[in-house]
Amino acid sequence: MQLRDGKDARREPTAWRKGLARWLRSVMAVGLMAAGIVSAAAAANGSAAANGSAAANGSAAANAADAAGKGAPNPAGSGSVYVIPVKQTVESGLASFLNRALTEAEEAEASLAVLAINTPGGELKSAEAIGDRIRASKVPTLAFVEGDAASAGAYIALNAGKIVMAPGSAIGAAMVVDASGQAVESPKVVSFWSSKMKAAAEMNGRNGDIAVGMVNPDLTVEMKEIGRTKAKGEILSLSAEEALKVGYADALAGSVDEAVAWYGLKDWTTVKVEPTVAERVASWLTGVTTLLLILGIAGIVIELFVPGFGVPGIVGIAAFALYFFGQYVAGFAGMESVVLFILGVVLLVLEMFVPSFGILGLLGAAGVIAGIVIAAYDTGDALKSLGIASLAALVVIAIVVYIFRKRGIWNRFILRESLTAEQGFIPNEDRRIWVGKEGVTLTPLRPAGVAEVEGQRIDVVSLGEFIDAGRKVRVVTADGTRVVVKEADKE
Repeated sequence: MQLRDGKDARREPTAWRKGLARWLRSVMAVGLMAAGIVSAAAAANGSAAANGSAAANGSAAANAADAAGKGAPNPAGSGSVYVIPVKQTVESGLASFLNRALTEAEEAEASLAVLAINTPGGELKSAEAIGDRIRASKVPTLAFVEGDAASAGAYIALNAGKIVMAPGSAIGAAMVVDASGQAVESPKVVSFWSSKMKAAAEMNGRNGDIAVGMVNPDLTVEMKEIGRTKAKGEILSLSAEEALKVGYADALAGSVDEAVAWYGLKDWTTVKVEPTVAERVASWLTGVTTLLLILGIAGIVIELFVPGFGVPGIVGIAAFALYFFGQYVAGFAGMESVVLFILGVVLLVLEMFVPSFGILGLLGAAGVIAGIVIAAYDTGDALKSLGIASLAALVVIAIVVYIFRKRGIWNRFILRESLTAEQGFIPNEDRRIWVGKEGVTLTPLRPAGVAEVEGQRIDVVSLGEFIDAGRKVRVVTADGTRVVVKEADKE
């Protein structure tokens, strides 16, 4: 190494060194580029291998799902699973409860909502409302039929995204019946409900004719999968195994956990939703609305017409309070219905004491009816229940009023007391004893006046002529309180 002018010789490279440096930088750049290409290729190969492995695992999972049931979703996820019981008669209270439960599941962003079904059925309108709510759910739904999904229960199950049935369970028998259990033969009703069942089934790719066969006994349905034909006059019902073969069940499972596992969730958290005490009470109360209306109407009217007991009034008020409480908790009644009802009752009471030519009574009756109807789930059913309750209450009122007729409010407007000798009251003596006797007028008779007969002053009346005072008269007749006299000198 040589020093030149006191400087390091390396600070001034020669031309060949500069060329060598440029060549080395080029080689390094090429090497880095090649390394990048190799790394990218390796990454691509790794990704392809991973995808191939995942595809193989997915295929295996799908095969396992097919072995357990049909069309398992296999989301391979986790999260919360809301289990909602449907184990009572389908009515408006159940519809309100299911709406609350599904809303909670949606707010919690649950991965799945399981409807644990074991119901004999119930009201078609309530079932229709429940079906609408299930279809509108933002959370995937799965119907797990634990026992029976009969009638309206079958419709609820068909509206869920998936159906899993427990061994020994059944689905179907959805014929429309009335309150007494007799089949409804109205073609309009049967056709409507058949279309609802068919639409719910076909929504998830199921055979719609089977659903119609559960409703309409006049339809013949052939099910080749199970070698069975529903004959005319029969109502179709499927066991769990039959439902699986004909596509009305996606899988069989012994419990809710097995159904959720079949669905494909892993490490989920189960949230069991149960009706509150208020919802249980409301569910029962909405089923006895007619009875509550009978007690309410009869109790209030009896208290008004036969006051003094207090018990009928208390029973009537309690019955109406329970009616509105049940409807309010079920989500059907608002404060406006209660206000209308109370205002109507006040106007009816005022009608009994304030003359209004019936205006207050009409307004009061309208307020009471409007309050009861607005608070109900269905206007038509409310009017029907109110009509039945009014007739029944009228019979009860008539019986009670007849039994306690001596204590009725009408006694306030009728004078029923009599003045008797036993009570110390002396009635007027018989004036016929004066007939034929003579006396003297004490005052002029024009034609009435006063005369003295046998020493007693009595009120008398002439036959029409005027008689001066001090004249002699004779009693000719006596009628009630009237004593008729005639001047004795003119006879």
